[in-house]
Amino acid sequence: QLQASGGGLVQAGGSLRLSCAASGFTFDDYVIGWFRQAPGQEREGVSCISRSDRDTYYADSVKGRFTISRDNAKNTVYLQMNSLKPEDTAVYYCARSLVAVPQQVAGLYNSWGQGTLVTVSS
Repeated sequence: QLQASGGGLVQAGGSLRLSCAASGFTFDDYVIGWFRQAPGQEREGVSCISRSDRDTYYADSVKGRFTISRDNAKNTVYLQMNSLKPEDTAVYYCARSLVAVPQQVAGLYNSWGQGTLVTVSS
């Protein structure tokens, strides 16, 4: 089970840190990914991180602004979001995957968490 938290309302240019807490499985067996879905839009990949946190991936739209990290001792993945823009407004989800190399393909992930809403005002 994965549970995302940390969303909220923030002004453009502000920051938020999302957390994805895992339970019920061996956390460091899995790649963890963050995805988001804005109203009326398809779910898109944001970032993902390898089992050992050595490899990370970012969508072009968030590169340089977002940072993903993981703490395997705490079974948690974080997404630090800086310089937020109104177009970052979405429900953010975390999910797990057994892929060998991190990649942002939603179909490769399962155990989607409930999601946390991020709203960025202009």
